[in-house]
Amino acid sequence: MPKAVLYRMDLPNYTCGYGTAARDLLRQQNFEIKEHILRKRRETDAFKDMHHIATTPLIFIDGVKVGGFTDLKKYLKAKKPKSKCFWKR
Repeated sequence: MPKAVLYRMDLPNYTCGYGTAARDLLRQQNFEIKEHILRKRRETDAFKDMHHIATTPLIFIDGVKVGGFTDLKKYLKAKKPKSKCFWKR
């Protein structure tokens, strides 16, 4: 089972929709997820500064930095085996 580490923001008055979407997508793809929830604005800002990113979430798969939600979708699409089609319509 592939492993993912997900850092996402869930503040008292705001939950990052891309973070929950990333979590749900990873679950659908049967990833084992280690989730780190950033619960304070100061904590979130320090995390973004440390990783040189402008937004959350931040996803690592098998120790490799993938990026945010859009990057995750691209990563999973690239990893998907291509079907062989012998006939075109």
